This record gives sequence, C-alpha cells and structure tokens, in this order.
Amino acid sequence: MFQSAAKTLSVATTTAATLTRGTSFSIRRYCQKTPATLRVSEAVSGAKLGANVKVQGWVRSVRPQKANLFLHVNDGSSLQSLQVVASSELDDPLLTLGSAVEVTGTLRKSPRQRQPFELEADRIHVVGDCDPVDFPFKIKERHSLEYIRQFPHLRCRTNAFSSLLRIRSEATTAVHSYFKENGFVQIHTPVITSNDCEGAGELFQVEPSSPNNEEGEKFFSVPAFLTVSGQLHLEVMSGAFSRVYTFGPTFRAENSQSRRHLAEFYMVEAEVSFTQSLEDLTKVMEDMFRSATEHVLAHCAEDVDLFHKHVTPGHRDTVDAMLKNRFPVLTYSEAIDILNQSSQKFAFPTDWGCDLQTEHEKHLVKHCGNIPVFVTDYPYDLKPFYARDNLDHPEHTAAAVDLLVPGVGELCGGSLREERLDLLKARLGEAGLEDTYSWYLDLRRFGSVPHGGFGMGFERFLQCILGVDNIKDVIAFPRFSHSCPL
Repeated sequence: MFQSAAKTLSVATTTAATLTRGTSFSIRRYCQKTPATLRVSEAVSGAKLGANVKVQGWVRSVRPQKANLFLHVNDGSSLQSLQVVASSELDDPLLTLGSAVEVTGTLRKSPRQRQPFELEADRIHVVGDCDPVDFPFKIKERHSLEYIRQFPHLRCRTNAFSSLLRIRSEATTAVHSYFKENGFVQIHTPVITSNDCEGAGELFQVEPSSPNNEEGEKFFSVPAFLTVSGQLHLEVMSGAFSRVYTFGPTFRAENSQSRRHLAEFYMVEAEVSFTQSLEDLTKVMEDMFRSATEHVLAHCAEDVDLFHKHVTPGHRDTVDAMLKNRFPVLTYSEAIDILNQSSQKFAFPTDWGCDLQTEHEKHLVKHCGNIPVFVTDYPYDLKPFYARDNLDHPEHTAAAVDLLVPGVGELCGGSLREERLDLLKARLGEAGLEDTYSWYLDLRRFGSVPHGGFGMGFERFLQCILGVDNIKDVIAFPRFSHSCPL
C-alpha cells in the first residue's frame, strides 16, 4: 500500500512538472511575440539590448533618406531622445515633427558614439498626427524661454521646458526627503482659510459661483480666502509635534507682472518647536537648500547642464560657490550700513527702518561674494504680529530672518514666534485683531513652547539653482494679473 501511494505521488509529481514545463514554454513563446514596452530613458541606457521592444512617444526630428528613415523619439522620461532607424518603406506623410508614434523593433548598439543605442524599427504607427506648418516649434531651432512661454499648452514639448519639469519633480522629491530624514511630520494645511497670515490684505476671496443658499447668506460663516501661507496652521500643529512642514500652493492677489511674483506659487514651510534661537532656523534653511540642490545636481545632471550651458551660461560656477561656502549672517543694521557705504545709487531709500527692496537684496548678496546671505533682526514694525519682539536689543527689532540668494533676492523668510501671551495679546489689540485671533491666543494659553519657522518660495529656489531670470519660466502654468489662459 505504501509503495502504491509512493508511485501515485511520483506520477502526480511528474505530471505537474510536465505541465509546469509546458506552461513555462507557452509563456516564453508568448513573451517573444509580445514586445516589451520601454520608456525612452530605459532604451537609451541599453535596457533589453537585442530584444524586440516597443517605444511610445513624440517625434522630435525626422530625417528621410533614399534607403533609410531616421527619427528621434522622446517620451519625457529623458533629455536624450532615442534614435529610430527604419526602412524608407515605413515612411508616412503623417510622420512629422510633433506627431505621436508607437515604434516596434529591435534595440541595437549604434555605430555612432553620440547615440550608443538605437531602435531598428520594423513597424511605426502614427498614433496622433501633427501639422508641422502650424506647430509653433521647429526642428533645429533653439527657442527662447520667452518665446515658448507664449504657448503654455505646448511648451512641455520642448527640450528646455521638459528638462525644467523633470528638475522640478526631482526637487520636490528632494524637499520631502530632507524633511523626512530630519524627523519632520508633513501637514496638509488648508487651501481655503479665514486667516490673512501675512497681514498684507492681498487675498483672493472664495465664494460659490452659483450659490444655492438664500440671498445674502455666505457659504462659509465667515469670509474665506485662498491661503497666503500655511504658517498659522503649522503653529497649531507645533503644539503637538516638535517638527512639522507643509509644501503646497499659496496665493497672493498682487497686481504685479514682475519677474519675481506670481498669483499662485508653491511654498515650502516649516515650524520647529522648543527653540529660542534664530540659528536653529537658519541651520534648517541652509541644510535644506544644500540638500535639495545637491540632490537635483546628482539626479538631473543632463537637464541641469542644458540650462547651465545653453540657457544661463556660466551659472554652474555660481551654484558651486553657493554649495562650497557657508552662508554669512548680517544683522539688518549691518546691511543698512553696507548699503549706505556703497557707491551704487539705489532707486529706493536705505534709511534704517525701510524695508529692503530687491535692488538692496541683490547688492548685499554681491557684497558677500555672490553667495546666499542671512539678514536678521529686522525693525519690529516691518514684521507681522507673530514675530518675536527682541526686548533686549537697543533698537526695536524682531527675531526675524531672511535668506537672500544670487539672482533672486529673498528666497526664505522666517522668525521666532511670539510665545509670550501678554506681548502677543497687546500686539493683536493694537491692530484690532484680538477677537479674530482668539484661537491663536489659546495656543499660548495651553502648553505653549518657544518656537519658530520659515517659508521658502519653491519657484524662486528653482530660479536660483538654474539661473532663470523670470519666475514664469519655472512653473508649468503661471498665474499672474491679467493672465489665466488655461
């Protein structure tokens, strides 16, 4: 009986093995018939060399010859396009610059050094045609950022802007990685808020376009606005978490079309509890700037090089200098002395108590060797109600700090927060805001700790490391006064 059972098991095992081999054989045959779909970044690195593969993307150039047809195809995964070599029999009148294609063939080594791998096509399918006459971008033309800005719905098809978007994506990852590695908790602060954090009144009010409620009744019980900052909400969270941050869209109703301002932009904001020193904040600012910049340079080398070589030649030296040197620190009073001793004529006054303008900020950066510089201890009256009063300073200043960077001016702004209830209550009372911010006073009544934080304009960070002059060229869909095309 034992022998019979053993024989039965052996037969069953053999049958299973036979079925497995047959199934495996069928799968292998099926895979050989079905080409693997590769991204262009994988193909240009030689993935699946010698295999039958499929690549999908958009044509960046077409060069027909008598016997052969040469294409360059890109799908946004890489600055480098994949060269496709095909028989002239596969040429198609619809195969033009900008058309969307699906190409199947064998990935081979290329005889040309500039293109180590190429796709030897046996099938080219035009998925979406493109009229090359009306298409605003032309083969072999290097279009300026100003020119492609006219086409916000199409400029992602260009090398420069697709590089920018890859850099932007990687920089976003770098910022999140820095905060995660340093123990910060991410908070999703609201886009709709009843607070005017900055106190400048540059707010977009939020109301339903077709209200269903009774006439005169508001959707929210109080006036609501698009957020200008997530800081106050981060301060709420800093009563339970020692390190928090947020990264999201913010809005300013500034009637400006300058190179430095947008109506919608992204802010990186952080709040640190149990700190009474601006040095704790400047360390986080500097470390985050270095970490994010180094990450982008390492992971987007080709894309960054495109900007540093063709868009902003020579800017790489400035970036290297920023990473090589520690950021100096000036007080506001020292900064005013430097400006007043300068031979440069400024359009705006430089008296003590005046707010620093962009021309002042850029001069201070150059004075310090064209590297980022911190300016601390601003006049108290220049800063919002939440900035901590430097009571021990001979001049009435606030424990506030800005980080100024080459080519941009102010990149980060922050302060220690006023945790002393009596001083904060008096400041709000003077401004007539005590009732509006009663909840903010509660934060000081129930387990308050000394804390501080800052915000960094993400688009300005990209401007700084790439050398881009206009902020509209580092965001996919720029919003500014009199312009909201999509």
